[in-house]
Amino acid sequence: MDSFIGLAHGFAIAMQPYNLLYCLIGTLVGTLIGVLPGIGPLATVAMLMPITFYLPASSALIMLAGIYYGAQYGGSTSAILINLPGENSSVVTCIDGYQMARQGRAGPALAVAALSSLFAGVVATFVIALFAPPVSQLALMFGPAEYFSLMVLGLVAAIVLAQGSILKALGMIVLGLLLGCVGTDVDSGALRMALGIPGLFDGIGFIPLAMGLFGVGEIIKNLENVEHQTVLDKKITNLWPSGDDFRRSWPAAVRGTAIGSLLGILPGGGAMLSSFAAYTIEKKVAKDPKRFGKGAVEGVAAPESANNAGAQTSFIPLLTLGIPSNALMALMAGALMIHGIQPGPQVIKNNPEIFWGLIASMLIGNIFLVIINLPLIRIWTMLLRVPYHLFYPMILVFCCIGVYTVNSSVIDVFLLVLFGFVGYMFIKWRCEPAPLLLAFVLGPLMEENLRRSMQVSFGDPTIFITRPISAALLLAAAACLVLVLLPAFRRTREVAFQEES
Repeated sequence: MDSFIGLAHGFAIAMQPYNLLYCLIGTLVGTLIGVLPGIGPLATVAMLMPITFYLPASSALIMLAGIYYGAQYGGSTSAILINLPGENSSVVTCIDGYQMARQGRAGPALAVAALSSLFAGVVATFVIALFAPPVSQLALMFGPAEYFSLMVLGLVAAIVLAQGSILKALGMIVLGLLLGCVGTDVDSGALRMALGIPGLFDGIGFIPLAMGLFGVGEIIKNLENVEHQTVLDKKITNLWPSGDDFRRSWPAAVRGTAIGSLLGILPGGGAMLSSFAAYTIEKKVAKDPKRFGKGAVEGVAAPESANNAGAQTSFIPLLTLGIPSNALMALMAGALMIHGIQPGPQVIKNNPEIFWGLIASMLIGNIFLVIINLPLIRIWTMLLRVPYHLFYPMILVFCCIGVYTVNSSVIDVFLLVLFGFVGYMFIKWRCEPAPLLLAFVLGPLMEENLRRSMQVSFGDPTIFITRPISAALLLAAAACLVLVLLPAFRRTREVAFQEES
């Protein structure tokens, strides 16, 4: 009952005119960057972080969240129309969605994607409302040892679920932890790895790091792409799916929603992992798996519902435990910290307007997205014909201005350029930067909780294994490491990422 009272309070916050406006802006921008391949929600949220500095915390979170789950909607449009996913989680939608479009059924494919996402979004919102408060109460039982062990589990999970080489993912984690140590040590006041540069005495800024790695680096990489995609020229008609489409798609949407809601909560989970898992399961349970890849409507409904549910439930670990489950949630954690709010169990108690307002805005945002996506298909199709190189100069200028205005620091602009080049090199070397960002956010928190644990136990390291919750979390982390070393799991993991590419 408390959850429904809180949700009612959230609607009072989310229905305020300026929050409705920011929700609409977020979902519209999310749809746009989802439709346009090569930008993605991670880069967009990173680039818009400086703007949130001047907004109320609730409005900032509502807008950034709208961009995230809005991109899941928009990514399906380009996936279906031109066989090019606008967002990573829409890769699987290309397989059957584009085949439906080639068969003259682009309208039903787009409608099934939108309706499946709407259903998943509504269900995931209620999942957050029901399960987040009790999880936050459980988190209040956590001490520094439990938090340290939970962060270790999160980083290990990020290594296991990262794309490509496990060694490269481990290297990204180590590099992220080292970058998080730059600056002045809070306890001793000693400078660490600041290289004598005054601009680094307070540490490396989160915004130039995120914008450089995921924004500028992605732009440089996309400038190399000279390929031109052919947009579907057939007139899109009959948006409403047939009775047979409904009969086949609704069980797939229900299963995809359940899978996405679960995987979104897990460390390292989120939209992309959910969509792949949902599609794989649909092929397993189908009476005729040979239909998949040839325009099966279930191949659109399952991944689209899963990626939207996974995107929304990934907020649960952030808002209840203070642990970002993926790179984009790390950006959300950064947005909260900009406003002086520490992500974790105290958010519900100390900032209920932010927590419940964000949840209520997800219901409103999902309705906005259906209104935005289906009637504006022609506009999105026209945008797909615009050369991408016309967008990039404006984005780069926006990045530089945004980084500078946060702290009025020229060093931050230089860091943006530096990390942009580093992000581009990571792409060339096939190193996924998401684990680096997670480690950068969690590193200082891990160090703080490690020190507190040592102070509480008077220097006895066995505190991490004598406390039951901490021991269970470390055991789970060890199990993940053992799992990733098993030959069968490694082969399955390699095959999954080969299919994704």
